[in-house]
Amino acid sequence: MFDVKVDRTEAIALHDQMAAEIRRAIADGEAGPGERLPLAKDMAAVLGVNKNTVLRALRILRDEGLLDFQRGRGITVAGTPQRSAVVKRVRDLVEYCRSQGYRPDEVIQIIRGLL
Repeated sequence: MFDVKVDRTEAIALHDQMAAEIRRAIADGEAGPGERLPLAKDMAAVLGVNKNTVLRALRILRDEGLLDFQRGRGITVAGTPQRSAVVKRVRDLVEYCRSQGYRPDEVIQIIRGLL
């Protein structure tokens, strides 16, 4: 497993520091797809931060497509920063399509037509 370090003297929020450290570990191959992360409460205890701070960092990475939350399996590495970039672009596309009035089935049909 990789080390996560936070610096309380930094102006950067603790959850952002944690997210950056985990993101770096994934990019460097220290944590690969399918690898399970420690429990949030355990990470919080080791780092001396509130569990909600850890969860906030993990949610950021989940929203980027780097982590996967599954009941019963915990939190696992979902992909690489490249996958994260694709997820972000797809999310932006979906939001744009919604703002233009497209229904989900119409968006899916458009995408399938391009594949």
